[in-house]
Amino acid sequence: MKTVYRFVLKAYVGPMVLTFFIVMFILLMHYLWMHIDELVGKGLGPGVIIELVMYASATLVPMGLPLATLLASIMTMGNLGENNELLALKAAGISLPRIMKPLIILMMVVCVGSFFVINDLTPYSFRKMISLMRDISKQRQEMKFQDGIFFNGIPDRSIRIGHQDPETNKLTDILIYDNAKYSNMQTIVADSGYIRISDDKKYLLVLLYNGQIYEENRDYQWFEQNELSHHLFDEQQLLIPLSGFAFERSEGEFSNQSETKNMHQLSHMIDSLKQAQDSIVTLFEHRLIKSHIFRNMASMELDSLLPLRKVSVAGMLDTMSVEARNAVFTQASAWAEEARVYSDYESEYMRYTSQLLYRAQADFQRKIALPFSIMIFFLIGAPLGAIIRKGGLGMPIVVSVIFFVVYYIITITGEKFVKDGAWSPFWGIWVSSFILFPIAIFLTYKSTNDSAIFNPDAYKKRLEPAIVWGRRVWERFKAFKNQKHTSNE
Repeated sequence: MKTVYRFVLKAYVGPMVLTFFIVMFILLMHYLWMHIDELVGKGLGPGVIIELVMYASATLVPMGLPLATLLASIMTMGNLGENNELLALKAAGISLPRIMKPLIILMMVVCVGSFFVINDLTPYSFRKMISLMRDISKQRQEMKFQDGIFFNGIPDRSIRIGHQDPETNKLTDILIYDNAKYSNMQTIVADSGYIRISDDKKYLLVLLYNGQIYEENRDYQWFEQNELSHHLFDEQQLLIPLSGFAFERSEGEFSNQSETKNMHQLSHMIDSLKQAQDSIVTLFEHRLIKSHIFRNMASMELDSLLPLRKVSVAGMLDTMSVEARNAVFTQASAWAEEARVYSDYESEYMRYTSQLLYRAQADFQRKIALPFSIMIFFLIGAPLGAIIRKGGLGMPIVVSVIFFVVYYIITITGEKFVKDGAWSPFWGIWVSSFILFPIAIFLTYKSTNDSAIFNPDAYKKRLEPAIVWGRRVWERFKAFKNQKHTSNE
């Protein structure tokens, strides 16, 4: 049996590794395509890109691992069935559960490892990725000049060039507006020159030839007193300080998102949010009653108030003058509007806190549900491969994508209901597993009993009596219709 176990493990590990890297590559390309606008034109070095790719890959493992497991299990058992190796093992008296035993043990190890990945590695990668993306977003675009178009990427300065030689990078017909100093505005015109960023990207190095400088000196009374000076130069060098063009890393890596926390941190976050909700409700009730409803009794304790008695408000208003009645209505309307604004603010803050709580609870349940979903996908894929008996990347990919799309749609729907507060976090996250688990048990049972559930001839044979009965009924109906038509003639 050890030889059989080694043979099955060897047949499974190869497709598992291959499909995992293929799935991760596809998901990573999708991630980079979604963020391509934030990365292009920033002049990022290869080290920064590789680091971002590594962090993004770690965050995509919870999505890629179940799909890779499903695809690899279908491919492995399909190849064994297509090459009649599975049939030979069964003929030797080895049942399908015994054939799958080493794979089940291997998948248990993978499930335990996936828990530590999603609980420890994925939150760490999320924190690093968010911090890195924030630093990238702060970096300015590269300085690229276009002929005849002003470049305004430098604060308080505008640069226009007539033409740029792509081989020598020589610029001609240069115009620079310098508004860095309000009291000393400059306009520089040059026939040619060179403009580049220093190696440390902290300065703009400008070298100009054959030009003129128009400088306007003005004080706070520039509309009465201002001076305009004119200078000619054969060669002029400028050193302009820059900020934001060099990639700078921020020191902090903290993020309050639930995706960046492990189960222990999520548990603490959930308890804190629940306590915050309770305090918000208590404080809202106290302030609304004491500060808005019983406004004139704000200094008294609510428990010390006397029992309320019924008063005829209409009778009291009838005894008032028109001016006094308008004043009462105006004051009451203002107090009611103030209470409404306060209620809207508190309800919005309560809604925001509830969304954070639902998201944290969903992420907590997701860390537990991932290992089970991987095992469920294996129990779906292995029997399917044994039943279909088709290897390669054709039929397994089609079947895998169908099951994964169903799983993904159910999961996304459940998470949406959880975030909206319609479902509990447990049911919203586990509903996909509860739906797919009976399918896995059914397929395992059918494959163990060698049931041909995908064989059209088997279904045709079972439906043959019904088809024959239907044909007889149709022939009798036609004969009855012809007989009735003949009698009418």
